[in-house]
Amino acid sequence: MKNIKIGTSIQQIEGFKAFIPSPFPPKEGFFFDIKTIKICNEATRLLGKLDGITKFLPDSDFFLLMYLRKDAASSSQIEGTRATMINAIEAGIKTETNESSDVDDILHYIKALNYGIKRITVDNFPMSLRFVRELHKQLMSQARATHFSDPGEFRKSQNWIGGTRPSTAIFVPPPVPEMQRALADLEKFIHTDDDVPTIIKAGLIHAQFETIHPFLDGNGRTGRMLITFFLWKQGYLEKPVLFLSSFFKRHQQLYYEKLLGYHNGQVYEWLNFFLEGVVEIANEAIDIVDKITVLREKDFIKIHKLGTRAAESAGIILPKLYGQPIVDVNTIQKWTGFTRAGVQTVIDRFVKMEILQPRNKEKKYGQTYIYKKYVGLFDDGK
Repeated sequence: MKNIKIGTSIQQIEGFKAFIPSPFPPKEGFFFDIKTIKICNEATRLLGKLDGITKFLPDSDFFLLMYLRKDAASSSQIEGTRATMINAIEAGIKTETNESSDVDDILHYIKALNYGIKRITVDNFPMSLRFVRELHKQLMSQARATHFSDPGEFRKSQNWIGGTRPSTAIFVPPPVPEMQRALADLEKFIHTDDDVPTIIKAGLIHAQFETIHPFLDGNGRTGRMLITFFLWKQGYLEKPVLFLSSFFKRHQQLYYEKLLGYHNGQVYEWLNFFLEGVVEIANEAIDIVDKITVLREKDFIKIHKLGTRAAESAGIILPKLYGQPIVDVNTIQKWTGFTRAGVQTVIDRFVKMEILQPRNKEKKYGQTYIYKKYVGLFDDGK
């Protein structure tokens, strides 16, 4: 399919070329070929299936929480953060690992996602430029102190991607006046009732946002959040459980190449890549839901084989592990009110039943335990 003119690189008086976006969407509209429509239809079918089966998960909020952590880790890793989903889970019990700035990046991302979820569900707030700025403020406020990001504010100066200055950059986003015009076009596009399929529209919104690059820092993470929030706001998902950052991280170089290609008018190549990501991640999420169901059944059967009192104690703790699958004695004490000795007895039973395992078998004091089979369903080790 032929390219679509998204914009033009134009020489600036400062001595570098900057990308000036064309009016968006293009006047000629979009014409999707059979391949794109076929992938879009498959993505739509899988999103419907994912939405249906997550409704039947007894702990769907915990499933969402795990995916928030997974996406936060992957999205932050794309930007150079080295912390993992495991580190984010450990931060929930305030272990010593949550002091690094890398973990702090992930925790701020989770904070921003949770803020966006509340803003949409409780406040019924629209997908507006104000919403985007609020997400960015939650993401960047008091985070990554070495980076000046002006949290919650669109940039008032020129930025660039790669290189040490605009003249050596891989890509120079639009100057501020053109940025403001392009943002207004994007906001209108988000709210326009058109014939662009919703999932394809989510991909266009993300690529166009990254092209505009309206913040001094945090554009990638903010832009990836918009994909999920748009699909959720459009009613494609009852809960925002589709997160594409792990797909983008898995194919990071290709992700960058496709976005750069988008700037050069290769819109359909970007969209096919994006839609393949939706299909892949939706399939993975559906598979994880199935495996969680099987694991739950197996572990509850183990618990029910205990004596009545032991089973009651264990039955209080196991469901909570789906939200916080790395624990220590203090965590379980807060959940149950049991004595330390009582908690340790329950933990020892869980270890014997191979539900929990020690994080560090050599550690004698302050031991933490992980529900490894469950965490392993989400953690791809990256």
